[in-house]
Amino acid sequence: MSAEIVQLVEQAGPYLSAAAGAYGVQVFGRAEDAAVGAAADATASLGRRILQAVWHRQGEQGRAALASAVEDVVQEPDNVDAAGALRQQIKRALREDEDLQRELAELFAQVSGSSVVASGERSIASDSNSGVQITGDDAHVTQ
Repeated sequence: MSAEIVQLVEQAGPYLSAAAGAYGVQVFGRAEDAAVGAAADATASLGRRILQAVWHRQGEQGRAALASAVEDVVQEPDNVDAAGALRQQIKRALREDEDLQRELAELFAQVSGSSVVASGERSIASDSNSGVQITGDDAHVTQ
């Protein structure tokens, strides 16, 4: 699996959970309910857009699996296994559809206004840095 897919799914995780919590399985509906829309924050809205992008590219079997994974997260929001199963569905969809990879990468770039990628062991990604960032063993910092 490419590092890009892993990064996209890790980045999407909090948004997916927020969308499941705010919208439940209605996350796949076309029109956003006004009451839910008002209660949902930007995090949940982006999660909804991610899930809908995946949903629209799936066949019947993929949609059923995705809906089931979302339902599990809705039923048990603190269950890390349920969240992991949902992320696994997203990974599967991304592996099978390069256009979807590009679409999700563009969604994240629009939200952040920039794109920062960390690649490799002990990498650090930072859009801005106001302090010391160290990776490695036995590092010592003296002021």
